[in-house]
Amino acid sequence: MTQNEKKLAIPKPDDHFFLSEEVIENINRLSLLSKRHPVNVLVAGKQGCGKSTLVRQFAARNKRPLATFQIGILSEPGQLFGEHALKDGETYYRKYLFPEAIQTPGCVIHLEEINRPEHPKALNMLFSVLSEERSVYTDELDHIRVADDVVFFATLNEGDEFIGTEMLDAALRDRFYVIFLDYLPPEVETQVLHLKAGIDEADAQTIVNVAGKLRNNSRDPVVVSTRHTLMIAEMVAVGTPVEQAFIGSLQISRDVLESVLLSLHVEKGKTVKRKNRNGYQRY
Repeated sequence: MTQNEKKLAIPKPDDHFFLSEEVIENINRLSLLSKRHPVNVLVAGKQGCGKSTLVRQFAARNKRPLATFQIGILSEPGQLFGEHALKDGETYYRKYLFPEAIQTPGCVIHLEEINRPEHPKALNMLFSVLSEERSVYTDELDHIRVADDVVFFATLNEGDEFIGTEMLDAALRDRFYVIFLDYLPPEVETQVLHLKAGIDEADAQTIVNVAGKLRNNSRDPVVVSTRHTLMIAEMVAVGTPVEQAFIGSLQISRDVLESVLLSLHVEKGKTVKRKNRNGYQRY
């Protein structure tokens, strides 16, 4: 197996990844559409809420190879395809994984942080690849046509709080179907922490309740992603008290956290039912 074949492997499914029924239905429809014509999907939403995991799970569930490319490192057009290099005193063109990936039938191409290139013009060659024609020309590689049933996913965070990001070009954005991810409902997030971190449901519910209070603080809301609550749950799983796990995972004052914990004191002993609510299910 070559190095590139290893990089184009089918990812393993995550049995504890949850999505809303609406999102799952949309993904399934887009998978069907990809058999009929080229499909590009933009996954937007809050950081740490499963955008990249969704792309991996789409590939895993549909048994497709996955190739992920960090757009944040791009500074000029064509950089995804390859570069000129020097070997034994001679210049040659070193082809990267991207052209092989887009010529692999059924491959899932993940363009991570698509609105974070070092230079906006670095995305110019993507216009041709993402178009209905699905082809591009380079001097070094000649004419490249995207293989059948290749699906492009792009993920992004948007907002003033994300340093280094740009508003995605309207003409580029117009080439994508859009899926938006938000925080999980509390009972679903509780179940995720219980299943993935292995903590009991009472501790999982306490973590989710504290996170909810911080997220919904009208005076000074704190961003607590699902990634963060899982990190906190993993700390609790190895014996860390909930308060210390929050302090070790978030930039938050002890006074604020103690106030939230005090307000939730009466709920600490509660557990949650395993029943899945609010239309969320495993994907």
